[in-house]
Parts: sequence; C-alpha cells; structure tokens
Amino acid sequence: MRLLHTSDWHLGRSFHGVGMLDAQRAFVDQLVARVRELSVDVVLIAGDVYDRALPGVDVVNLLDDALVRLTAAGAQVVLTSGNHDSAIRLGFASRLLEKGGVHLRTRLQELDVPVLLPLGGTGTDSVLAIYGIPWLEPRLVAEHLGVDTASHFEVTRAATERIRADVATRSESRTVHSVVLAHTFASGGISSDSERDLSIGGVGAVPLDLFDGFSYTALGHLHGRQSLSAEVRYSGSPLAYSFSEAKHQKGGWLVDVDRSGVTAVEEILWDAPRKLAVLRGTLDGLLESPEHAWAEQAYCQVTLTDAQRPAQAMERLRARYPDTLVLGFEPEGAPAASQASYSSRLAEAEDDLAVCCGFLEHVRGREPDTAEQAALTEALENVRLQEASL
Repeated sequence: MRLLHTSDWHLGRSFHGVGMLDAQRAFVDQLVARVRELSVDVVLIAGDVYDRALPGVDVVNLLDDALVRLTAAGAQVVLTSGNHDSAIRLGFASRLLEKGGVHLRTRLQELDVPVLLPLGGTGTDSVLAIYGIPWLEPRLVAEHLGVDTASHFEVTRAATERIRADVATRSESRTVHSVVLAHTFASGGISSDSERDLSIGGVGAVPLDLFDGFSYTALGHLHGRQSLSAEVRYSGSPLAYSFSEAKHQKGGWLVDVDRSGVTAVEEILWDAPRKLAVLRGTLDGLLESPEHAWAEQAYCQVTLTDAQRPAQAMERLRARYPDTLVLGFEPEGAPAASQASYSSRLAEAEDDLAVCCGFLEHVRGREPDTAEQAALTEALENVRLQEASL
C-alpha cells in the first residue's frame, strides 16, 4: 500500500493580494500526475483543505475537480478538516462520497472509525487503519471528549486514546497498522508566518509522545515540510503562502506500508510556479545589482536601507521587479527608536504637533526640518481657529 501525505492546500488563498487559484490548479495537476506515475493508493490531506470556512464557488469546483481526478487515477482520498475549514460543510455527503473512494473525517463521532484497507492482497489478516482527527477547538469539544480542562493537550490526548482503544480491539483478531491524520501544532515543529494562532493568546502545542505507537502520523498545520520523528511528520503546504516560506522546498511524503508495517518514507517535491525573493539594500543598489537578475521574475519582498526614504520607491522598484508585493523601509544604522512602529510613536506623542511630526518621520525616515515644523504648527493653529468658530 502506498500513501501520499499532503496537507494545508488552503484552496482559495491569495498571496499579498495576488490570487493563487491558477497556481493551486497547477499543483493539483502535479499531484494527479504523481499519483499515476508512482501508483499511489491513498492520498492523505491533513486539514486546511480550504483557506476559509465559506469558500467561493470556483474554489469548491477546484476541490471537486481534484477529488474526481485523483479517484480516476486510482487513488482513494482520506481527508480531515483544519482550523480554516468548516467541518460541517467540508463533511457534507461524507457517507455518499465514501462509496466513491473519498473518505471525510470531520466529525468527532468518527474519531475512532477508521478507513480499513487490506494489506497483502485480498486477505484480511493484516489491515491498514487510517484515522482522522479533525481540528479540535478545545472549548467546543472538551465536554464531548470527556475532559475537564479545555486545552489542546487534553482534547488531543483524549482523541488519541480513543483511537488506541479501537486499534487494540481490532488487533485481537488480526494485525492492524495504524495511520493517524491530525491538524495540530506538535512540539518540535518549526512554524512560519502564514500559520495563524490556534487559540487566543498563542499556539497550543501538544507533546509529540501523544502519537507514540501509531505506525505513521500525518500532521498538518505547519507549512514547512519536516520530520519530528521517523513516524511523525508534517508534509507542509504545497505552495508558499508567506515570504517567511521563501526558502522552503515544498513537497510531501510518500509512505509505503505492507504486512510488516511502514517500510519506507520518501520525500516528494512540488515545482513552484513562482519563486519568492526577499531582497534588502539601497534602492540604487537593488536596481543596479546583476546578482538579483533572477528576482525579476519572482514575487518580491523588498526592504530598503537608504538613509532617507527614496521618492517613488515602489514605482522605481517595479520597473525592474514588476511583482514587488511588499515594501519596507529600515535605514541602515538608524537607532532602534527611529524604526519603532507609528502606533507606538502615536501613544508617546505629547500633542498634535508631535503626532504629525512623528508621522512624517515614520514615512520618510527623517525628522521634519524647522520650516516643515513651522508649516505644521501654522496648519494646526488654523484648524483650531476653525473649530473654535463653529
């Protein structure tokens, strides 16, 4: 049996205002091709199939197309819901879809209801049991799972205990090799900016040993592909969804299982439709440097280090790097105070003049000169006089 571990498709997501549906279609094309090429039996999707609870019609159509093509290529699909998905909507028609080889695990009642697949031909003495743990919001599921403390640790522990109990029962009559899908933040993982907090006040991490004893755990939520142990891995997202992922090599995991258990885990790589470039330097340096020629075809995040903010910086950058999406300004050698956020300066401002001067310094990278301060003072005085006359 050959499994392909994926997660965090985030269908419908945009990248700094740029729609990514075409790039996501290209990923689906790659996925279907690899399923055929490698004779994949089961595609796993460990949550965050969609980017939002109410996806658009074109986004739903893309998932529909992907599922039809994957099953036509000979693979079954097992997917569970993530924190971006609506479990109820994603799980619609699950019993009907199961007959077509698409197994949705989005309900708490199905935590310990595995997808059972025979190993070693048609015999039933050895089976693969695939379980799905949907995204568990502690406050909403704690009572149902019978735990007193509404924490990510407690609800995940309760969920994995239910699965272990089911595995133990099934193992009384035959050999069971278990695979668990879970969308969560397991300790030891490395996060990136495009993952959102799982709970108010920060991410609720769960310890790795909650997944001890399973043949393989296919995790979702973190967007960087990584191994927490030989049996517990994140596949990461198939596309980069933030510039913090610029150095990621996107892919998934190909997992081979036979009657003896997991025999091999190999990386699968996806081709990126566009490179990401994180550039830093003076405006003139970035416009003239030949070493950045490759970034002319990339999505760019640029941080300018000029002593003063150059005029029309974005327009000039886009003349060479047309897909510059993010522009920041950090003067080289400037004191930390001068790079503080405008909101922090606003909180410290003593009067209206200080607010205006702070704004000009923030956007231009230098303090207003004497003439500019005088002009601001005069303008503010005119405003006060107008307000007094009303």
